[in-house]
Amino acid sequence: MKFSALNLNENLMKGIRDAGFSKCMPVQEQTFVHTLKGKDVAVQSQTGTGKTAVFLITIFQHFSSGGPVKLKKALIIAPTRELAVQIEKEAKLLGKHLDFTIGSFYGGVGYYHQEQLLKKDVDIIVGTPGRLLDLNQKGLLDFKKIGYFIIDEADRLFDMGFLPDIKRFLRKMVPSSKRQTMLFSATLDSNTRNVAYEYMNNPVKIEISPDQVTVDTITQEIYHVSKKEKLNLLLGLLKKEMPKNALIFTNMKTTAAKVAKHLEYNGYKCLHISGDLTQKKRLNIMENFKAGNLPFLVATDVAARGLHIDDLELIINYDLPGDYENYVHRIGRTARAGKSGKAIALACEDYVYNLEAIEEFIDMKVPVKYAEDDLFEVDKGAGKVFIPKRGGDRSRSPRAREKSAHRKTGGKPRKKTGSAPHSAPHSAPHKKSHREDKQEQVKSAGPPMVKGHRRKKSKPKTPSPAVQRQAARKRGTLEDRLEYYRKKYGDNFRVAAEPAPAVPKGKPEKKSLFKKISTVFKGKKQKGI
Repeated sequence: MKFSALNLNENLMKGIRDAGFSKCMPVQEQTFVHTLKGKDVAVQSQTGTGKTAVFLITIFQHFSSGGPVKLKKALIIAPTRELAVQIEKEAKLLGKHLDFTIGSFYGGVGYYHQEQLLKKDVDIIVGTPGRLLDLNQKGLLDFKKIGYFIIDEADRLFDMGFLPDIKRFLRKMVPSSKRQTMLFSATLDSNTRNVAYEYMNNPVKIEISPDQVTVDTITQEIYHVSKKEKLNLLLGLLKKEMPKNALIFTNMKTTAAKVAKHLEYNGYKCLHISGDLTQKKRLNIMENFKAGNLPFLVATDVAARGLHIDDLELIINYDLPGDYENYVHRIGRTARAGKSGKAIALACEDYVYNLEAIEEFIDMKVPVKYAEDDLFEVDKGAGKVFIPKRGGDRSRSPRAREKSAHRKTGGKPRKKTGSAPHSAPHSAPHKKSHREDKQEQVKSAGPPMVKGHRRKKSKPKTPSPAVQRQAARKRGTLEDRLEYYRKKYGDNFRVAAEPAPAVPKGKPEKKSLFKKISTVFKGKKQKGI
């Protein structure tokens, strides 16, 4: 069925033609029958089958023609910031000739621009759960005004722990009979079914090829390779396939950074994207990749869901994912909208155990390819250590930064420039700063001098006779000390020099002015003088 047969608004049809759509895909054709009549739907379909266009076209048509719901605001929930931005752009393309305001709302960026959009009474709100709840709690976003509620990538949202937030959204909205709710998911598991039947108004269940998880137009291959040779095989595959563009998935952020650096060192224009990078940098990289300015991109699962890249030729699973559903979402980035694509997986000793669950989920054996010796390319960056650059302040926790600083200083604690914490019972004594020391010197010097007045110099105090004798005794010789004792104890004072005790062999004899002084005073022997 063609879009022209749906009897849509004329200006909406202009946007559809601008997007290059002419014929409805199966999920679109089966869903429009119900959504354009105002019914709730719960749709299960593979990624890349045109689900986004279904709810956007439905919203625009109801906004333009009056629709079944009085409230003319739409809220679209997406699991990731990248997907929210993509939905916003597609909405602006389809609604280019319509007079509706569209905005995306997500964390990682400032509030000012988003708050200004809400003050302008934005019509279509696309966002992630966390930021939308923040705006609601601030009183800037009223869920009672939402007439159209769309949950996109529902299974992913629930996997990420957003199910309680989604229920909170629904409880704050008008009753299900006064709004239209649409739920879209690659799989309709128990959580999505429960939400559909508890919070939706008799939703129509639509399943497109439920027994077929992956798209037929994706050619899948797998190579069994050792961990040490994965980079060499990756370079050989890129040389053999010569793709116009390729998206390479890894399981870990550090692996993504390392692989991207090695590809760049071997002459491939490549960057990586992961949760460590700031939101601004991630969006910038994705924009360049979509525009074709960046042909190769290494990513973690942050780019595995819902992202649409036109004519993406090759997907490489450098690591087999631990979650079998993520494999489907990863390879679903290619062969979108009825086009063909290729997905290659590298199974090493670390992740080969994930293959069995993947093949059971997709209900097929991934064809195994044998890598000949000439398929392994020499890595020009072999032996080099590439340290990934951090994307922003959120890239590491304070504890991780502390450990890093500890390693860089060779185990010695780094000097802190700020003041010590207030509650530090076991901390070291506070070391005075130069300013504090200067302030104490000023206080001890007394009041400041008045202009034209000289402070009298205080004369040094003369020490008492006792202090002088004590100082002289310390400076004097043995004879001086003996003379002092005679004057103190009278004529009965005498000195007897006793022989020093025998020193054990191997120990040096201690040097002293005299070995021992014993005094005899009035016939009584006193030691220790």
